[in-house]
Amino acid sequence: MGRKKKPLPILENITITDYAADGKSIARVDNMVVFVPFAVPGDVVDLQVFRKKHSYMEAQVQRFIKYSERRQEPFCKHFGTCGGCKWQMIPYEEQLRMKHQQVVDQLIRIAKIKLPKFEPIMGSVKNKEYRNKMDFACSNRRFLTKEEVATLPRMSLDQGEMASAKNVPAMGFHITGAFDKVLPIQECWLMDRLHNDIRNGIYAKAVELGMTFFDLRAQVGLLRDVIMRNSNTGEWMIIVMFHFSHDAQYAQEKEQADTLLKYIADTFPQITSLLWLDNQKGNDTIGDQEIFVYKGNDHIFEQMEDLRFKVGPKSFYQTNTEQAYELYKVVRHFAFRKDKWLEALPEKPLVYDLYTGTGTIANFVAHKASRVIGIEYVEEAIADAKINAEINGNENTAFFAGDMKDILTDDFIAEHGRPDVIITDPPRAGMHPDVVKTILQAAPTRIVYVSCNPATQARDLQMMDEKYEVMAIQPVDMFPHTPHVENVALLQIRK
Repeated sequence: MGRKKKPLPILENITITDYAADGKSIARVDNMVVFVPFAVPGDVVDLQVFRKKHSYMEAQVQRFIKYSERRQEPFCKHFGTCGGCKWQMIPYEEQLRMKHQQVVDQLIRIAKIKLPKFEPIMGSVKNKEYRNKMDFACSNRRFLTKEEVATLPRMSLDQGEMASAKNVPAMGFHITGAFDKVLPIQECWLMDRLHNDIRNGIYAKAVELGMTFFDLRAQVGLLRDVIMRNSNTGEWMIIVMFHFSHDAQYAQEKEQADTLLKYIADTFPQITSLLWLDNQKGNDTIGDQEIFVYKGNDHIFEQMEDLRFKVGPKSFYQTNTEQAYELYKVVRHFAFRKDKWLEALPEKPLVYDLYTGTGTIANFVAHKASRVIGIEYVEEAIADAKINAEINGNENTAFFAGDMKDILTDDFIAEHGRPDVIITDPPRAGMHPDVVKTILQAAPTRIVYVSCNPATQARDLQMMDEKYEVMAIQPVDMFPHTPHVENVALLQIRK
């Protein structure tokens, strides 16, 4: 018979002392650090430890004894359960201070190189209703809160690690640690309020039709996912993801799907692009799926200055439109900045835009460059980038699809010209060492490094330190009420 695990302790009357990474705070107990989510420095709490290691513990708040004066009332009723906005209890100015410090700490601690003065972080233009894209999962296993569990008969619950109501449909967000369970969302503050009406309307109509919701474990159920996008031109795109049975039930399911789509089109005339697909895969990604138009166009447009960007169902576009404009202005300013302490550039420099995505930055800076070369590994994104260049009359751009380390080679640079400026905006993992090596060999006068992960950015800055000096640093907040932060660094070749 195996040994019983020792019960994890309850820590009583503990004061939260500081902020930590990933949206958590910390306390110190018996010379050990305790990581706690949804707590604020100054809170006095009882904690239930759920993980204990040699040097640290992780715990959840069991009871608040005293609330910190640094705390504010969260504005969303789903706060603390859905996990989407971990910092709603923190005033926005305090969030900005923490994010700024996160960038400072990570660049100093990891890069270990000479750094300039950090510019004050740029706060988001909006801190509510700032997103232009939301994804809502549909599941036949509705996640139940502790309060809901207490009101329901025990036999009605799914006996998993987290309680859910069996065969009770839900539309909302997947719960962390419960991949097949969905918390129903009635009201979300992250997107224009119309999206709440659309989502709640789709849910109610689907239930009225008796439509089955997706079972992620069994891979059955008709209504699987709903993706919503809107733009600053006033357009809306709704993508309804189905999972048809393709058996005797298909005819009934197709009739239900058509009825639901007609309801959406008739009830919400604001929708300019109503799309649907039949996803038979094991995951919800749509990049390799055929998408059909039910009503309107297969795209919407975003506007930035005098530029228009076509956004399709598979397109990547920064999810905070207004703050993306502020971020891109920083990138453009760094790329073409003229100061006595910076090496001079040609009047119209040659620019390489690495990890160009749909070419948003490339097209945004094209009018200041002799030519812009964009490279991205997603072929569909490169197709969008070419379309966006054509829409905006940018004939001095060229886009190439492929793995960055395979495309950006010495031969490529010899063919297309040695860049004066490289703009790089890699994913969270940062740049592959081979890409860094090629950048160093290309030896542009200036590098503008946009990062969504200051830790990997710091690592890459260290690799480039032998040849490049960091001249300016600008943190930018793209995602209020979350611990995520962007950072832009300007590098100049050493003389």
